[in-house]
Amino acid sequence: MRTEDVLATVATGLWCWDNAAGAVTLDAEARRLLALPERAPLTESVIRARFHAVDWLEFRSLLALSAAEGTLGELRMRVVDDRGETLRTVRLRAKPVRGGSDYLMVGTVEEIAEAMEGTSTARMPIVADWHRNREAFLLDAGRALAEAHSTSEVLRVAAGLSMPGFEPSGLAVFVGEAGRVRVIGHHGYAPGEADPFLDQPLDSAYPAAEVIRTGRAVYLPAPDDYRRRFPEAYRKVAHFGRTSWAFLPLINAGRTIGAWMAGFSVPVAFTPDERSVLTTVARMLAQALGRASVTESERELSVGLQRSMLPTVQPDIPGMAVAARYVPTGGGLEVGGDWYDMIPLPNGKIALVIGDVQGHDVKAAGLMGQLRIALRAYASEGHHPDAVLSRASRFLAGINGSGDTGDEQRFATCLYIEVCPSSGLLVIARAGHPDPAIRLSDGTLLVRPTAGGLPLGIIPDTDYPTTRIVLEPGETMLVFTDGLIETGGHDLESGMARLRQTVEGHALDGAGDQGPDGDLEKLADALVQAVHGPPSHYTTGPLIDRREDDIALLLLRRTVPAAAPEGAAPGALPHPPRRTVMTIAQAEPERIAQARQQIRELMHDWPDEDQTDSAVLMVSEMVTNVLVHTDGDALLIAEISGERGTRCVRVDVADSSDELPHRRHPGEMASSGRGLVLMELLAGAWGVDPRGEGKNIWFELYEAASGVEAQFEGVT
Repeated sequence: MRTEDVLATVATGLWCWDNAAGAVTLDAEARRLLALPERAPLTESVIRARFHAVDWLEFRSLLALSAAEGTLGELRMRVVDDRGETLRTVRLRAKPVRGGSDYLMVGTVEEIAEAMEGTSTARMPIVADWHRNREAFLLDAGRALAEAHSTSEVLRVAAGLSMPGFEPSGLAVFVGEAGRVRVIGHHGYAPGEADPFLDQPLDSAYPAAEVIRTGRAVYLPAPDDYRRRFPEAYRKVAHFGRTSWAFLPLINAGRTIGAWMAGFSVPVAFTPDERSVLTTVARMLAQALGRASVTESERELSVGLQRSMLPTVQPDIPGMAVAARYVPTGGGLEVGGDWYDMIPLPNGKIALVIGDVQGHDVKAAGLMGQLRIALRAYASEGHHPDAVLSRASRFLAGINGSGDTGDEQRFATCLYIEVCPSSGLLVIARAGHPDPAIRLSDGTLLVRPTAGGLPLGIIPDTDYPTTRIVLEPGETMLVFTDGLIETGGHDLESGMARLRQTVEGHALDGAGDQGPDGDLEKLADALVQAVHGPPSHYTTGPLIDRREDDIALLLLRRTVPAAAPEGAAPGALPHPPRRTVMTIAQAEPERIAQARQQIRELMHDWPDEDQTDSAVLMVSEMVTNVLVHTDGDALLIAEISGERGTRCVRVDVADSSDELPHRRHPGEMASSGRGLVLMELLAGAWGVDPRGEGKNIWFELYEAASGVEAQFEGVT
């Protein structure tokens, strides 16, 4: 008697499923059990129509699981007719002949006898609940593993997995490297208990090693199974008291990268449903580890690239303290075009450079490296700051014109500062970069407007005018890229307000054990944290990483000499004056608005807002008169001195004209001639001082005075 006849007698059919060819083969008995006509075409859609939709999904999962593990799978399925009504229930078995994604499966299908009275072949509610719990668990596990961005986070998530109905009491993740099997994370072991398994040869008789070698799962439902297959290894694990073990391959991109072990303190039979859950978790774990490995490699590459391009600041500048920070962007390869540099000059001075190449990609980082080298070369030749930037602009324009940057033309902003450590003189050239800010001795932060030109690389032959600033003892200069002020939804104005709040709220006296350098380092950390938030913003969870742009930051402080004024503690200045100086050229009337803003920032804590408005109005009048009635530039010096409550603000505006101002009596319709009238009305004191070349007009306002009447009492 033929095998087919014997199987037909016991109502058992044969089937074959070739996933690569998309072909399904059934014998006559299998056709009958599935209610398929004898000559009906056998395609996946036809077969699928004969099974209950829920059962079909489980059938596909069973095929994939059996193909991956090379094991026999079994499933009970409901056969339905064209109207969806159940005809019979069959038991379907599957065995892989060829594994992988293009698997070839063979198996049997047999009818399950009708249920006896009082029983049912339908699934019990507890089974349906288990399936729902399993799906919910897999969704939660998948989401948690998808959010993990490092190997340590993946291992932490894996250690916290709580599987439905069979929670493991011990977990371990193994990787295969250079002929060794190494444990990279484990859970459920006391300190030192996992030491015998941390590092083993790949050819050892250990389940994890076999899984990595073969790529097939190893299930050990009972201690006897473990003892029989791996006697030497079992002697090392017997004292843990576990009764079941599952070792599953971690396969990513078709390559076995490691193994995952789940040990159970209660017996587990490893049914198809349980194996399906374990296999799915192993796949998600492998993908998460693969992503984490790529992310960590990219981060290591980017950090190494940036560190190789960024210099170390010179720590031993006489009379100066320096701090620097570079923070990469949080996206992609974490590379960008921001940089800083400190260059020793032939004349004994130093140059501070900070810049930002357009873009946050590898191309921007490459251009940044070339531009930094070019600037260093031009500076080392001894060129003046304006000449250094002009040559750098021509250099970048040449790169753009050569096509090395592709179709996209890149530009760069830059701030170049020549520093004289002995005198504190700063000669600044600016190419489209944010202005520097000065933290005065009393903690006030002022943005110092400087002359500037276009960003580098736009026009080859561009002039870059220079600005001279003297950094007084106790003052700190901040130069930065736009990532420090425009990150987190801020614009230039609100970002500067955030920066000012951080700087003015930070003590910088240099009197502590760490000295001025330590204080400056703390301020640099505080500025970065004000933008990015605490370290928790960089991990998974509800908080969002605010590293949307890279940041470069340089702080330069002129330290206070040990021989401070008599009676003062070393490193401190008693009631230091608050001062700002700026020049307004004839060709730069727009800087009058900057002068008004400087006065407002200088008097930011002045108690009488009317006096602040008066000072701004008088400064505007004085500077405008110089530009309108003379041929020279205006030099503005504003200073606040004295103790709080009795302070005095004095503003001097000097020019090169010998003609003294004289009071006029403008009519109602006159558009000028009211400058001196305003000075008499608003100033506490004012005057005009002739000089050898030119004159100086000044006014003072007193904090102790309140209102216009008190101001008149101080007029002399």
